[in-house]
Amino acid sequence: MTLSPNFILAPEITQALRLHQPVVALESAVITHGLPRPDNYQLATDLEAEVRHHGALPATTAILDGKVRVGMAPEQIKRLSKEDGLHKISSRDFGIAIAGQKSGGTTVAGSLVIARTVGIKVFATGGIGGIHRGAIHDVSADLQELSRSPVIVVCAGAKAILDLPATIEYLETMGVPIIGYQTDEFPAFYSRESGLKVDATVDSPADVVKIARSQWEIGLEKAVLVVVPPPPEIAIPAGEIEATIQVAVHEAEEQKVKGAAVTPFLLNRVSELTHGASLKTNLALLKNNVRVASELAKAIDKIQTREI
Repeated sequence: MTLSPNFILAPEITQALRLHQPVVALESAVITHGLPRPDNYQLATDLEAEVRHHGALPATTAILDGKVRVGMAPEQIKRLSKEDGLHKISSRDFGIAIAGQKSGGTTVAGSLVIARTVGIKVFATGGIGGIHRGAIHDVSADLQELSRSPVIVVCAGAKAILDLPATIEYLETMGVPIIGYQTDEFPAFYSRESGLKVDATVDSPADVVKIARSQWEIGLEKAVLVVVPPPPEIAIPAGEIEATIQVAVHEAEEQKVKGAAVTPFLLNRVSELTHGASLKTNLALLKNNVRVASELAKAIDKIQTREI
């Protein structure tokens, strides 16, 4: 397939995809909208370094001046971390951003659009979006993109500020399997436990790749959602963080925070209310997810190499 000229891939990403070498896609909305400065820049560079350390190539995605970028130069990441007025790019925003020569960070949904278009098979993020508490019609575009993107998506579950049971039910309806990586429980982002079960539990990268290939080979071009609990040393007990989230949700309702502003508001308030503990957990689980994603990308590469 010939890519649109609106796509610009870093040379090392083009070569890696051509040679079937391991690549991990990374979002950039966490840089532009998810974390405070200067934590956002430090995290972005740390995640890229983590991918390389584990033997894969990082492909951070974004839109800069109307061009879809896959693989970022250091100065581009710095721009995303420092520039004001950047947009949050979900799947609905591509046409607007490209036509208007806008710049912004890609969400999970936006990054999935890019990954499936260019052929990247592994994507890592912190937590996916889902269905908001008390608003069953407020459904993140992440869930629909998961249902049409043949990509292995590594995360620590859905963001704990969401309605997790409803989110899981929606994923089931959309035919997206939830695979627990060395866990039989759906993690709740900050916490290792949620009381919710996964569809299958695996212990190795090869097991994940086997499931993904089996699904895609029969024509089910949906994501395989791999959920990884946050490391125990930085996880926050579910009961403790839930009480904090409820306070933040109540404040959002009182202040009439709506739409796309809800998630950033809640994440920021939870961080403030936990005196930075939730932010520390967020940063650590992102690095852990990237490590697992890199191992999965290498497992895909190994299988493809054997078949060539």
